Amino acid sequence: MSIKENVDYVKEELNSQEKFLESFVKGERFYKKYRTLIFASIAIIVIGAIGLVIKKNVDESNKLEANLAFNKVLQNSNDKEALELLKNKNEKLYEVALFLQGKNENKAVDINIPVLKELAEYQVALSNKNVDELSNLSMQGDFLLKEFALFNKALLLSNEGKYEDAKTVLKLIPQTSKAFELANLLNHYLLTK
Repeated sequence: MSIKENVDYVKEELNSQEKFLESFVKGERFYKKYRTLIFASIAIIVIGAIGLVIKKNVDESNKLEANLAFNKVLQNSNDKEALELLKNKNEKLYEVALFLQGKNENKAVDINIPVLKELAEYQVALSNKNVDELSNLSMQGDFLLKEFALFNKALLLSNEGKYEDAKTVLKLIPQTSKAFELANLLNHYLLTK
């Protein structure tokens, strides 16, 4: 190798080392300037991760306690302690327990879950043989048991001797409904009346 090549090689090496040192100095300046921000960001990330883990564990614990309380309520619907625990740990499961309790005692309960609320109203109307309430429920467009409410209304009307009204109500049940077969059976019975 010639001296010129050696000098060029040494210059190139020094230049690359100089660039490395320059970037290191820039990194150190950045670190000194934003040190508190960097540590704060790391602390927030660590605290957030710890918080998420704790929240997940608390939620799992609440879920387990709510399920155990719900099982106690299923075994004994008058267990006030289990109902109170369920109310504090899981509001929706508490309302399901209230629905089941109301169903067992055949009384209306105040719940906020729409489907269960409708089922409770349907059950109370059916047990009280309240034709007007069944009519109101069957007029709700999104009522889950609309056709069954219509069928039960027709059945109650036929028991009261209002056969023509019962036939009219049965015509409201569509052929695609699961209650259509029951409606046909009642219709055949009403043909003799």
